[in-house]
Amino acid sequence: MEKASFYGVDLTSRFFLGTARYPSPAVLSAAVKASGAEVVTLSLRREAGAGREGQAFWSLVRELGVRLLPNTADCRSVKEAVTTARMAREVFGTTWIKLEVIGENDTLCPDVFGLVEAARILSDEGFEVFPYTTEDLVTAERLLNAGCRVLMPWAAPIGTGLGLNNIYGLRSLRAHFPEVPLIIDAGIGVPSQAAHAMELGFDAVLLNTAVARADDPVAMARAFAMAIEAGVTARRAGPMPAQDMAAPSTPVFGKAELGALG
Repeated sequence: MEKASFYGVDLTSRFFLGTARYPSPAVLSAAVKASGAEVVTLSLRREAGAGREGQAFWSLVRELGVRLLPNTADCRSVKEAVTTARMAREVFGTTWIKLEVIGENDTLCPDVFGLVEAARILSDEGFEVFPYTTEDLVTAERLLNAGCRVLMPWAAPIGTGLGLNNIYGLRSLRAHFPEVPLIIDAGIGVPSQAAHAMELGFDAVLLNTAVARADDPVAMARAFAMAIEAGVTARRAGPMPAQDMAAPSTPVFGKAELGALG
C-alpha cells in the first residue's frame, strides 16, 4: 500500500490504533501486531488514573516498536489540554499530540472554540497537533490557520460504533481540503465502515473500542487492517459512479431474438 505522510513522517499503514480497555497487556500487544499499525495512541491521564503501573504499561507500548501519539483524552478546558500535552511531551519524548478538548458530556463532542485556541498555543510551542474535531468546514479552516497540518474529524461520537454519521459533511471536508491529511477518528464500529471512509478518500482511520472490546481483539484488528487496505485500493481503482437508473451489465447488441425462432 502506498505510504501516507503526516507531519513529514511517511507511514505504510493507515491504521492508527488506541491502547485502552484491552483485556490484558498480552492481548493489546498481539492486537497491535495483527493490525500492522505503525502508530498507537495512549493517554497520560487515563493510564495514570486507572491504577495501572504506568511505567510498565508505557514500556510495553514502546517495546511494540511503533510511533506514539499521546492524547489529551477527557480534557475539558484549554488549560487542561495544554498542560497535559506538555506533560506528555516530557514523558514520551514526542512533539506529536492528539488534541482533545471535550465540550459536552453525553456525546463527548469537541469544544471547537477551545480546540482552536489550544491548537494555536501548542503549535506555537512546536507541537505537531492532531486535533480531534467535527466535520465542520469553518472549524477545519480555523484549525489549519492555527497551525495544524492534519485534521481528525469524528465519524460519530466516541465509542458508539455508529459509523459515518454525516457522509455529506465528510465528503465536503475531503473536497474542500484535498491536500490536507484527514484521519477519521471516533465512532467506527466495524471494518466495513473503515473501508467506506477510505473509499471516500480519507488518509487513515483511528479507532480503539471496536478492537479492544471485540470478543477476539486480535482477529478484529486483523479484519480492520484488511478493510482499510481494501478501501484504499478500491479508491485508487476508480469506483463506478452511482446512478438512479438500472443499466444492464450484459450488452444488448447481438442478443438472440427468441420470438423469431421456430
